Amino acid sequence: MIEYNKAKDLLHKVASPQGFLASANDISNYRRVWARDGVICGLAGLLDGDKQLTEAFKQTLITLATHQHKLGNIPSNVHFAETGVEISFGGLAGRVDTVSWFIIGVCQYVHKTGDTAFFKSMNEAIEKGFALMHSWEYNDGGLMYVPRSGNWADEYPTQGFILYDQLLRVWAMRSYLNLVEDADLKSKVKTIESKLVKNYKQRGEQEAVYHPKAYSNLDKKPYWVASLEPAGYQTQFDAFANSLALMLKLGSQDDQDELLAYTETTRKELKTNLLPAFWPVIKEGDEDWRFLTNNCKYEFRNYPYEFHNGGTWQMVNGFYGLGLVHLGKQDIAQEVLGHINTLNAYEDWSFYENFNSQTGAPNGVPYCTWSAAGAILIQQALNGNTLAL
Repeated sequence: MIEYNKAKDLLHKVASPQGFLASANDISNYRRVWARDGVICGLAGLLDGDKQLTEAFKQTLITLATHQHKLGNIPSNVHFAETGVEISFGGLAGRVDTVSWFIIGVCQYVHKTGDTAFFKSMNEAIEKGFALMHSWEYNDGGLMYVPRSGNWADEYPTQGFILYDQLLRVWAMRSYLNLVEDADLKSKVKTIESKLVKNYKQRGEQEAVYHPKAYSNLDKKPYWVASLEPAGYQTQFDAFANSLALMLKLGSQDDQDELLAYTETTRKELKTNLLPAFWPVIKEGDEDWRFLTNNCKYEFRNYPYEFHNGGTWQMVNGFYGLGLVHLGKQDIAQEVLGHINTLNAYEDWSFYENFNSQTGAPNGVPYCTWSAAGAILIQQALNGNTLAL
């Protein structure tokens, strides 16, 4: 399969001694070991089973653990420059999702390889990560509070109790519990899941909701909304969060069926035939336009239908495909994989970072490794080899 081999070849090209790099393109900001990019590429390599890719994943995790902050945060990226090691925990705001990705990575690696010695060596870093995420609840209320720019959508104006980050934390906890018996953590996971089910979708009930006034004003949506904050809900469709919701089977069968009907209708209406990162797009004149345009350190990239603002990311759709497989929708997952391969093949397999969902034009850097990883994750899942959930 040429598509699969092209994706795998790209991962080989960026498998450095310190771990996976974010791009094979010679752009300094991407020639680094990034937490979420590196783990996502590592998960793909792990499922493939290639020894070099599996070792690169291990080195990625070692790099992240070695440079963990004393308070527990995992670096956004680590740059091995000629002048020394440069560590970043985020640009305009610290990154919250790196901790969950690190824990997921370690636990999935150990689950597949059986390397219990490695797990033991990482346990202190994991425990510090869990403790830090608990502190981010601030009010000890079960949900982490995430600053704007605090996760992968670093130039998009979500903030507060962002669903994506809560679900990543749930996956990190479940991954850990696959390896360790911990009654307190198991109870904590159930508490968080219950809060997500009750608060991120209008059910016409007010019992035990987090923010009663905001909830009473929440319109009914067929998907789990993006975020909740003291000022109310941000009701956009977040494709990454909802893909995780499908993977983790959040809510009831009716919730999953309703969500799937929405995602399939939405993606088929777009040029790329894949899900947009967030939907609907924010346009000039919208309330969030000011927050969107000012939320960038250098150049503005989130024009309507591009990047996080409605752009199509093959990586995000890779996780959508995983969710489909876990729901037994292999036929749809195969279709999604085909469209991912089409985008990855653009300009002789340039693996662009994302695409304009209205025009189909590429955006971002070429040879973006997690674009390749998204295709590998789905193909392996379709082969019956998937991640522990």
